[in-house]
Amino acid sequence: MRVFAQQLVRPAQYVALACYIVFLGFPLLWLVSASVKSSAELNSLVVNLLPQEWHWENYAEALARQGLVSSAGNSVLVALASTALVILIALPASYVLARLKGAIRVAGVGWILVSQVFPVILVILPLFLILRTIGLTDSLVGLTLVHTTYTMPFALWMLQGYVAAIPVDLEEAGAMDGGNRLVVLRRIVFPLLAPGVVATAMFSFVSSWNEFFFALVLLQSPENYTLPITLSTFIGGEGKVALGPLAAGSVLAAIPSIVFFSIMQKKLTGGLMAGAVKG
Repeated sequence: MRVFAQQLVRPAQYVALACYIVFLGFPLLWLVSASVKSSAELNSLVVNLLPQEWHWENYAEALARQGLVSSAGNSVLVALASTALVILIALPASYVLARLKGAIRVAGVGWILVSQVFPVILVILPLFLILRTIGLTDSLVGLTLVHTTYTMPFALWMLQGYVAAIPVDLEEAGAMDGGNRLVVLRRIVFPLLAPGVVATAMFSFVSSWNEFFFALVLLQSPENYTLPITLSTFIGGEGKVALGPLAAGSVLAAIPSIVFFSIMQKKLTGGLMAGAVKG
C-alpha cells in the first residue's frame, strides 16, 4: 500500500503543476482571444474562448492609435532606468542591512516597514510638490526617480534576505586567504547574490512597467505618456470602451515584459555557488 501511494505522488505532482499553469495562463489566453474578436462578439452575452471570426484589424487599430509606440518606448526607458538605479543602490545597502548591527540596521529596517504602511494616495502629493520644486514634473526623469523611490524598500527587503542566507564563514575564509573587503565582495558575495539580483530586477522592472497612478498624476504631455496611460485612452469620454483594440494593445504591452523575463530567468539560478568556488 505504501509503495502504491509513492507511485501516485509523481503523477499527482504533475497534475497539480498543470492545474497551476492553466490557472496562471488562462487570463493571458483570454486576453489574446479577446484581442481578435469583433466588438459585437465581445459585447455579446455568449462566452466563447475561441473567436467566431478572427479580427486581426484590432492590432492594426491599436498600433495606429496615436502615441502607442512612443509610449512603449517611454515605458521601456523608465522601467530599465529605474531597475538599474534600484539595483545599484539596493545591492550595497542590503549588504549593510544584513551584516551590520546597531542603529543603522534598526533605522533601515524601520524605514522599510514604515514605507510599506502608507498607501500611494498619501505620498503622491508631497512627491508632486517636491518634483515641481526641482522642475521634474511632466518628466520621464522625475517619473524614474519616483519609481525608484517607491520600489526601493521592497527591493532592499528582498536582497537583504539573500545576503543573510550567505554564510559569513565564506567571507571570513576569503579574508584569511588575503582578500580585502572589496575583493571578498566582488569575488564571493556578489556572485552568490546573482539569483537575488535577477529576482529583484525582475520585480523592479515589472513594477515600473505596470505602474499607472504616479504616471497619471505626474505626466501631462502626451509625448511623455507611458504605456498604461496611453492604453487608458482607449476608454472614450462617455465611458465607451474599444474592447478589441484595448485587448490587442494590452497583448502588445505584455510582450516587452515577457521578453525581459525570458532573458533574465536563465540567469535566475545560474552561478549560485560560483563565488564560493572562486573564493
